This record gives sequence, C-alpha cells and structure tokens, in this order.
Amino acid sequence: MKDPRQRPEISFIRFTRERFRASMEEVYKITMFGLRFFRYVFRPPYEFAEVRKHLDNLGSKSIPLLTIVGLIMGLILALQSRPTLDRFGAGGFLPAMISLTIVRELGPVITALIVAGRVSSGIGAEVGSMRVTEQIDALEVSAVDPYNFLVVTRVLACMIILPLLTAYVDFLAIFGGFLAEYINGNSSFMLYFTEVVQSLQFYDILPGVGKTIAFGYIIGVIGAYQGFNTSRGTEGVGRAATSAVVLASLNIIFLDMVIIQLTFLFLGPGV
Repeated sequence: MKDPRQRPEISFIRFTRERFRASMEEVYKITMFGLRFFRYVFRPPYEFAEVRKHLDNLGSKSIPLLTIVGLIMGLILALQSRPTLDRFGAGGFLPAMISLTIVRELGPVITALIVAGRVSSGIGAEVGSMRVTEQIDALEVSAVDPYNFLVVTRVLACMIILPLLTAYVDFLAIFGGFLAEYINGNSSFMLYFTEVVQSLQFYDILPGVGKTIAFGYIIGVIGAYQGFNTSRGTEGVGRAATSAVVLASLNIIFLDMVIIQLTFLFLGPGV
C-alpha cells in the first residue's frame, strides 16, 4: 500500500530523476542511430536513384514556401532596422547589416527550421507508416538493408539540399531588403548591392552555409529515427511526426549555439 506519510517532494524528485534518465537514454539511442550513417554511407550498395528522388521530394518542393519566407524576412528586417539606424545616423550601413545578419545567422537557422517542419515530419510519418504496415520487415525479408535504403538516402539528401536552399534563401532575403529600400527611395540597385558585396567576406559565408550540412544531418536522422521506432499504429505515426519536428528544431538551435561559439573560438570574435 502507498504510504500516506510519503512527502510530495520525494515523489516529484523521483519523477524528475526518472524523466531525466529516460531523456538521456533517448539521446543515447538517437546518437547511436545517427552514427550508423557514417558506417553505411561509404559502403555499397549506393542507392543513387533513391537519393535523387528524395532530393526532389525533400528539397525542390520546399522552394515555394522558402521563396515567400526569404523575401518577407528581408523586407521585415529592412523595415524594422531602418528607423533605428537612422536614429544613430547609421542608415548607410543598412545593406551591410542586412547581408551579414542574413548570411551569418538568420538565413541558415530560419531555413533549417522551416525545412525541419516540413521534411523531418514527412520523413517521420513516411518511415513510421512503413514500420506499422510491416514494409520495413518486408525489406529485411527481401535481403534489402532497410537502414541503407530508407535512412542513409534521406539523410544524405537532406545534407546535400539544405546548403543549396540556404544560399537561395540568403539571396532572396538580401533582395527583399533591397526592395524595401528601393520602395522607400533610400537606395539604388547598384549602391545597395555594391555595399552588400563589399561587406561580405569568405569567413562570413563559409560558416553560415557550411553549418547547414550539420542541420541537414540532424533533420534526416531525427526524422528517420522517430519513424523507425514507431509503434501503436496510426497514433504512433502522428506522434513520430510531431516528435521529429520538435526534436529537430531544438537540436538545430542548440547546435547553432555550439557552432557560433566554436567559430568565435577558432576564428576570433572579429569574423
């Protein structure tokens, strides 16, 4: 029987400890699941046809949404920043501020979060549906490695397509900032993009676009892991899709913070 004298704080501490242990076990499982990718990606058979198919499904179909987001992001940044910069007499630095902010931080992170919302949930739902309908078991019976066929191809496609999508969004956001400036009569095309080009350096572009490879890895691995470990029918598929988005978004933000600190550590705070 339950001891009526048991203090509530003891139950809360036990619950917290159990939840923390379960969370650490989940982190360990996801890490081990993701590390298998590096062992399989260099081992035949190479499913190039599947990778090409996923590049289309996961990447090109995200372009309409990213186009709208990129333009609006640049417009909002320019409209919000112009009054503040003018207050301090620094309105001429707006193109440089927009380009550095977009290329270094906003472009990669916003793109990764949007792609995570669309792609990671899609991978989780698709692979999860294959799990509950026993299609993954059928692949194993057919002597096809389900991890190589389902996981490696999707993760590789995410790692390839996300830097390209990020560069696309960066350009659109910078162009959106120009549209805001041009409509308000504050800048011309040549002046705006001359200042943009002069403000950007190689060490601004490389970390910003390069870290999206890691973001793509996170999106693909977490989505595939949630799908691979789906259970309890259609309810589990919905839970896998939701968990994939939440975990991928949290890991993207956390990894971005780590990469920023490492960039400052190795390249200096002035980059």
